[in-house]
Amino acid sequence: MTLRLTRTHWASISAVVLALLFAGAATVASAGDDGGTGTAATVPAADSAEAGFARDMAVHHQQAVEMSFIVRDRTQDEEVRRLAYDIANTQANQRGMLLGWLDLWGLPKVESGTEPMAWMSSAGSAHAGHGGQSGHGEHGGHKARDGSLMSGMATKTELDQLAEASGKQAEILYLQLMTDHHKGGVTMAQGCADLCTVQTEKSLAQGMVDAQRSELDLMADLLKKRGAAPRG
Repeated sequence: MTLRLTRTHWASISAVVLALLFAGAATVASAGDDGGTGTAATVPAADSAEAGFARDMAVHHQQAVEMSFIVRDRTQDEEVRRLAYDIANTQANQRGMLLGWLDLWGLPKVESGTEPMAWMSSAGSAHAGHGGQSGHGEHGGHKARDGSLMSGMATKTELDQLAEASGKQAEILYLQLMTDHHKGGVTMAQGCADLCTVQTEKSLAQGMVDAQRSELDLMADLLKKRGAAPRG
């Protein structure tokens, strides 16, 4: 399945993305001096938690945007459409900031030979069990399959099922898939909140944790109203 986003979809995303991207650029640029002393701040390494989180969460967020636009075309329910619109805008904005930081740091958006979420193993304790490489093709206990690269990500088959569903069926499947997606996202964002040292990125990660936990509660309520529950 190939998702086609309309001009209206992209217009609704791009204006805020650009605004936040420039804001993020200004914030990071202003952080480039240490207290105004003229000493340049250390740029994160390519294998750092900062770079790993930016790369991986950008990929994770892109799928959330995709799923949200799919469901907006598969249901007329205003509650679900409003949630999907909010998630699409928020995560597209954050994705733009993460990729913008990688550009500012002069770091690649794709790190060849590095498994997704491997940066989380640098904690050496709690996060190693969540994000470290636990075997070939596995990331934090998640086995990559059918396009699902990281914890919480939907498979290509599930995306196809969402695109083919309609009405209440589409609403329930979207809410279940996005619940899984948010749970994986919260784990990864908490990893950065604990491990990252660049304050702007650390703060963004903590904001993701707080917002997505709130949305998890909302989605549980929306599922209950439809006689359903989160998977697993």
